[in-house]
Amino acid sequence: MARALSESLPQIHDACEITDSQLGRYVEIGTGSRLSNVAMGDYSYCDRFADIANAQVGKFANIASFVRIGATDHPLDRASLHHFMYRSAAYWPQIPDDAAWFAHRRARGAVIGHDTWIGHNAQIKPEVTVGDGAVVASGAIVTADVAPYTIVAGIPARPIRTRQPKDIADRLIALAWWDWDHDLLGARLPEFRALTVTAFLDKFES
Repeated sequence: MARALSESLPQIHDACEITDSQLGRYVEIGTGSRLSNVAMGDYSYCDRFADIANAQVGKFANIASFVRIGATDHPLDRASLHHFMYRSAAYWPQIPDDAAWFAHRRARGAVIGHDTWIGHNAQIKPEVTVGDGAVVASGAIVTADVAPYTIVAGIPARPIRTRQPKDIADRLIALAWWDWDHDLLGARLPEFRALTVTAFLDKFES
């Protein structure tokens, strides 16, 4: 049995590489995953061998195994694609790396909303926003923004249906249950499990 998740310490499994990242409460990082310049919100997790760079991940995000978010790019408008141009110090110790190129990469962040599900082996490209409540199907490659509570699939990813009708999605976003504190979430767990979405909203909207 896995140990309980912690408010103070993320659960980081074996062989992970995590640099320049902030991990929220009750976060879990699967075996062999790599995170660089990532802010991961409370209760979010990634499964095995996720590769996430230059990304802001909301709360309660569900990121499956072998997902890649914010894949770095190569310069297409130069004489070469190769990284000797910007990882130059590895080849010529007297020549510094290209700091401007790395800053450009970091600035092209992806945004993953709250209560999202990114399926196995999906890719989210830089500068793409996946809205709250959205689902990205396994194997999809997302090159454009995904609207909240929309399910996308394919290469490139296209909407296939909504997860919730727009009026319900708008109400869920306004309710923002993902901002409830831990004790309140636990107290309302029976309603999360038993009620329809509409009944849940009707009960807890103020």
